[in-house]
Amino acid sequence: MANKENLFLAIFVTLVIVLVFSTKASPTSSREVEALLKWKASLPKQSVLESWALPVANTSSALPSPCKWYGITCNKAGTVTEINLAYAGLRGTLENLDFSSFPSLVILDLNENQLTGTIPISIGMLSNLEYLDLSTNSLNSSLPLSLANLTRVYELDISRNQITGVLDRRLFPDGTSSSKTGLKSLKHLLFQDTLLGGKIPEEIGNLKFLSLLALDDNFFHGPIPLSFGNLSDLSILRLSNNQLSGPIPEKLATLSKLSDLRVFTNRFSGFVPVGLGNYSSLTVLHLAENNFTGHLPPQVCRGGNLVNFTADSNNFTGPIPISLKNCPSLYRLRLEYNQLTGHLDQDFGVYPNLTFINLSFNRLMGQVSPNWGKCRNLTFLKITGNMVSGKIPDEIVGLNQLVGLDLSSNQLSGEIPENIGNLSKLSVLNVKDNKLSGGVPARIGQLSDLEFLDLSMNMLSGPITERIGDCTKLQDLHLSRNHLNGTIPYQMCNLGLVPDINIFRSSKPEALSNNKHLCGAIKGLPPCNVTRTENVGKSKKGKLEIILLALLASGLFLLLTFVWILVCCWKKRSKKAMNSERAQKEENPFSVCYFEGKILYKDILETTNNFDDKYCIGVGGFGKVYKAKMPDSNQVFAVKKLNFQATDDSQIESIKNFGNEVAALTEIRHRNIVKLFGFCSQGMHTFLVYEFVERGSLADILRSDEEAEKLDWGKRIRVAKGVAHALSYMHHDCVPPIIHRDISSKNVLLDSEHEAHVSDFGTAKFLNPESSNWTAVAGTIGYLAPELAYNMAVTEKCDVYSFGVLALEILMGKHPGELISSLNSGSAESIHYKDVLDPRLTTPTSQEIADKLALVVNLAISCLASNPESRPAMRSVAKLLEMQAHADDLKT
Repeated sequence: MANKENLFLAIFVTLVIVLVFSTKASPTSSREVEALLKWKASLPKQSVLESWALPVANTSSALPSPCKWYGITCNKAGTVTEINLAYAGLRGTLENLDFSSFPSLVILDLNENQLTGTIPISIGMLSNLEYLDLSTNSLNSSLPLSLANLTRVYELDISRNQITGVLDRRLFPDGTSSSKTGLKSLKHLLFQDTLLGGKIPEEIGNLKFLSLLALDDNFFHGPIPLSFGNLSDLSILRLSNNQLSGPIPEKLATLSKLSDLRVFTNRFSGFVPVGLGNYSSLTVLHLAENNFTGHLPPQVCRGGNLVNFTADSNNFTGPIPISLKNCPSLYRLRLEYNQLTGHLDQDFGVYPNLTFINLSFNRLMGQVSPNWGKCRNLTFLKITGNMVSGKIPDEIVGLNQLVGLDLSSNQLSGEIPENIGNLSKLSVLNVKDNKLSGGVPARIGQLSDLEFLDLSMNMLSGPITERIGDCTKLQDLHLSRNHLNGTIPYQMCNLGLVPDINIFRSSKPEALSNNKHLCGAIKGLPPCNVTRTENVGKSKKGKLEIILLALLASGLFLLLTFVWILVCCWKKRSKKAMNSERAQKEENPFSVCYFEGKILYKDILETTNNFDDKYCIGVGGFGKVYKAKMPDSNQVFAVKKLNFQATDDSQIESIKNFGNEVAALTEIRHRNIVKLFGFCSQGMHTFLVYEFVERGSLADILRSDEEAEKLDWGKRIRVAKGVAHALSYMHHDCVPPIIHRDISSKNVLLDSEHEAHVSDFGTAKFLNPESSNWTAVAGTIGYLAPELAYNMAVTEKCDVYSFGVLALEILMGKHPGELISSLNSGSAESIHYKDVLDPRLTTPTSQEIADKLALVVNLAISCLASNPESRPAMRSVAKLLEMQAHADDLKT
């Protein structure tokens, strides 16, 4: 009987315990609920967290379980093991989330939200955490060293934020923190070798189970920690888009599981470990946009699994990696802008999966191999700027997925394949600057998607095929410097529609004025004749009109040609009578006038009264600048009259500089670069016609107290950003890159909205990858990079140094000569951004403006590094300034 009573008692106690635990949350669960609700209360109200609430009918003092709340997962004991709010549009900070309340948390995923602020130190208390993803937010400040306590984490992703690393301990040897210096932001600190924030903490190398480590798209600087070589399980390492420098540690190459390494767009230098790929099977290797030298690792595809390999925009030399010849897995390859050598038809194999390859601007020789025709998925093939010879193989025109084909600036010969029309998806075809002969293939008209066609600078002959008019999407057509003859086909009249894209939609109406026959749905242009365009080839009446117009145009063209020939003959005879024997034999490339629209040579002379000094608005090293207002159109231009005549043999260098300016400005279009409308060199006058920029030079504005006060801090920051964007475009988006060589305040013009426009390209130089780019010193004293004093080697880093000087001048209101001297003496650590501000303006009270000014000063100092390789690329500078602006937009 007693046994039965004991049995019933045991069952009763068990039922009570089960009942209690089914109605009340555990103490741990209570802490979790309180922590989650407290965090929610600190965040802006948002629908994604509506389920995080107490039941309305709950009268019990016990808190409910959070296990059914959105984004929360629990184990069988009711303890939170996962917080997953990825892609939820979550706004707010992490600063009020008590991580110590989640001892069992295994997964924390807050990827792609709108979180701001810092990563709390308490995150290191998640001792059981295995997966941490805070990527794609706007988290800032530094990485907490407590992350090193997450010893079980196998995936750590903090990419695409604004993290600045840990503070360099050299800054505060006494152990003080940044808050004790009175600075509210790490970006206010100025010290040598540091751009923003600090370095990647060495302690991360203690997370021995890490398989993925992603720190890309942040503000880290300094070297890769040597401790990363201890991460034996590491498979993916992403460090791209930071300010990291130094070499890649040799030990990384020994990690046997490393398959994905991304370090592009940093400031790395030195040799890449030759063993990369020897111990592991790489699938992705991104080395692009750094300062690497030496050879590419030869065994990058030893395992036969390499899919994506980019090493472009470095200083690599030597051969193509031997393992690439047998690498059928390859999907994408970019090696452009290096000094690689080898033979195109010997060093590459067949890649059935390849979709994109760019080998441009190297020193490759050989021929375009027929084997390329076996890469059936290829969409983009670019080999411009090498020494490739031979014919274009017929196999290339069998690539029916090809969208872009660029073989320009090589030594190709023979004819353009007749079956070029088989490339039905081709949008870009560029074979300029070769030795191609024969005619323009008629079947080129079958390229219905073609938008860009450049056949210039070859030896093509015969007539221009009328079928080119069938390329109805064509926007750019270049046929110059060939031996083509005959008439211009009337079918080409079907082309000319201005595309309805953003660059034209956002342009001012006058930007497209004075251009005959341009039409389109763009402000300032007449609408195109839609009916005729749609019905070409369908209406007999339309055909007849086109034929009549074409005959009339052809007749007029022939008449004008005849008159032009007579005039040229008369001029030639007159010139023979007046000039020397040498002048008779040599042709002046600028002996004709060229202008966009209707701007005429005589109009320039009349409106300036034959360049009377009363119209002079500026004087430079190569001549004077005049303001010219056209009497008919009321358009205003700046005319730069040069101090030489085209027929003066003693002015060879000046003529060369003139040619540089014309060549540079006619090749580039950017909102922050002054526009060249035309040029003329005739008789006693040689001049350039620019857009007139209303407020004049930055140098003049800063010299005037009245004008300088109008240029407030916000405007000055925008000026610095505008110049940075202009230089970034010239260095990284122009082919070949353009080096200005004379960035100074006198060559930055401001328009009515205080937008910056870089001007004066008389000393500009195209970077030639085939030469050493040595030159005589050019530029303005006080802005020249120090290395020009002893090696005269021109690189884009010369412009970067000049930008650093200019950026400080913009903020100081004067040339920063003494400050630069103090930087060279190693006293950068003691400089506060407020110490360099123009005293004519009031000290900024807005924290937003203060942060921006501190950023500009930091960037300027980094640009003034004595070692050119330590200076950032202008693309990185422009990106940092843009990201700061974007961050401020998010705050508002």
